[in-house]
Amino acid sequence: MVFKKMLSALGVGGPSVDTVLANPNTRPGLVLDGQVNLRGGDAAADIEQVTVALVTRVEMEGGDSEYAGTMEFYRLPVSGAMRLEAKQELVIPFQLPVPWETPITDVYGQRLRGMTMGLRTELAVARAVDKGDLDAVAVHPLPVHEKILEAFAQLGFQFKSADLERGHIYGVQQTLPFYQEIEFYAAPQYAHAIREVELTFVTNQHGVDVIIECDKRGGMFTSGHDTVGRYTAEHVGVEQVDWRQRVEGWLAQTVESYGRYAAQHHGHPGKQGHHGGHGMGGMVAGAALGLAGGMIAGEMLEDAFEGDFGDE
Repeated sequence: MVFKKMLSALGVGGPSVDTVLANPNTRPGLVLDGQVNLRGGDAAADIEQVTVALVTRVEMEGGDSEYAGTMEFYRLPVSGAMRLEAKQELVIPFQLPVPWETPITDVYGQRLRGMTMGLRTELAVARAVDKGDLDAVAVHPLPVHEKILEAFAQLGFQFKSADLERGHIYGVQQTLPFYQEIEFYAAPQYAHAIREVELTFVTNQHGVDVIIECDKRGGMFTSGHDTVGRYTAEHVGVEQVDWRQRVEGWLAQTVESYGRYAAQHHGHPGKQGHHGGHGMGGMVAGAALGLAGGMIAGEMLEDAFEGDFGDE
């Protein structure tokens, strides 16, 4: 989807920008190919810089309240200073690397409820910056992500929602200022012990840190609490792993791990800041993630980001 906007910084008759992506679908670690199309206005203009940036919505804390705001997390200048003549048309191609930690927005072709992602184009003209174009981007899971999500689905966990939390996870090498939480309702066989599970991927070029947080039920003489487990998985050899068995093991360890992180970090254990083919496995996971029957609907990008850019 492409949104064309006249540069408001220069008023009526100023230059316009239109960014076109070769393919808005991508994965962590890949690149987004596209081009920025500039068209001169009624008079010549001195362009100081053209920049594209990945932006998303992040949950943040302010005092005792929480709010969602737009956050830019990767920026790429695609041109330096230039003069754009009146009515001149100029095409600037670019390749934007997608950071390994970029959160997943789409699974099996459907948007996860709560997730938005966009590529924003900015023009700096005469010391004024105009965020002139916003294009929707869909980030799909890597094979290791897919296998882990399929395993949760096969075990009976039902997708609840996904969001991004500003902050860092204790003990994890994290480069972005936020992390993604994919939330599930507990599978029936785990319901006696836990209410919900939050799954976080922190990905790098070698593999992924998998953080599992269980909302553990209280007993007759004990109160409920969160338990956190951190595990790793590699990109290589994904097809040779029994992921259902591995995830079952991770869950068993996590449920028993209360205190491992709480002793190291008070408040939200383990987290700082805010407290292959699809086949049959893909069909099972798709249903469990609410991807059948339109249970997870993609939000319109312009509505999701409405009002955020002006407040940055």
